[in-house]
Amino acid sequence: MMRLDGTVIFKMSGSGNDFVVLDGRNTPPDTLEPECIRSLCRRRTGVGADGLVVIEPGSRVGAVRFHYFNADGSHAAMCGNAALCAVRLAAWLQMAPRDGLVLQTDSGEAEARCRDEMGEWAEIELPAPTPLMDMRKIGLERGEASAYFTTVGVPHLVVRVEDLSEPHLMDRGRALRSHPAMGTAGANVNFVSQIGEAWSMRTYERGVEAETLACGTGAVATAAALNLVDTVQLPLPIRTLSGATLTVSADTSRAGHLARPRLAGEGRLVFRAILGGSQDCH
Repeated sequence: MMRLDGTVIFKMSGSGNDFVVLDGRNTPPDTLEPECIRSLCRRRTGVGADGLVVIEPGSRVGAVRFHYFNADGSHAAMCGNAALCAVRLAAWLQMAPRDGLVLQTDSGEAEARCRDEMGEWAEIELPAPTPLMDMRKIGLERGEASAYFTTVGVPHLVVRVEDLSEPHLMDRGRALRSHPAMGTAGANVNFVSQIGEAWSMRTYERGVEAETLACGTGAVATAAALNLVDTVQLPLPIRTLSGATLTVSADTSRAGHLARPRLAGEGRLVFRAILGGSQDCH
């Protein structure tokens, strides 16, 4: 059993997605059991978060190793908003320079940087979306115009809908998250709609098993789908449920193929604290 009493934690927000972030120099990721992660992320009785991040020095100068765990304790290869938070904190902890670092993730290496003087806004290059797959075979329901599957480090289903305020939208997201067509791992489900001149998105997120306020990799998946289906050009600002905007850009974008996609958004330190009580890893 590892006791986390006295461990310094950082609570961070990426456009409304919140994370517990640990300094891996003091708390190595391989010491964290799933139950410990679930306990820390549990709202009301724990710190409360959509996921847990561990950062530590990378394999070379200027690189930072990024580990991500969902709130249910499962491991994930990438999380866009968590990565933006990791970039911000790595610069603050002086693990790497703020104007250019490499984030080493389980989905590959990503160039990243802080974008403002205070460092609360960051930009990171994410994996290019895999070729978009038309998923009409899932059976589109009323108000759904299209559905496409892609992977941006983690799997995503992007569904174009008429009305983001539809009251049963997240019930639909829950059902699609585990649809057999998504494979055994399932997928995050991103619903997108144009409201006026702007594009807005809501996400049902696997691992959290609920709606989250934003999704970074989902924004990139959504930008790829909109570029293919609606010929929407990049850079593309996407409004999230939190009201914050995630911006997706790329070197080139054509028919859903994004070359070197980049995600820009918030990576804000909410507070730093020391764990007390009986936070144990069993």
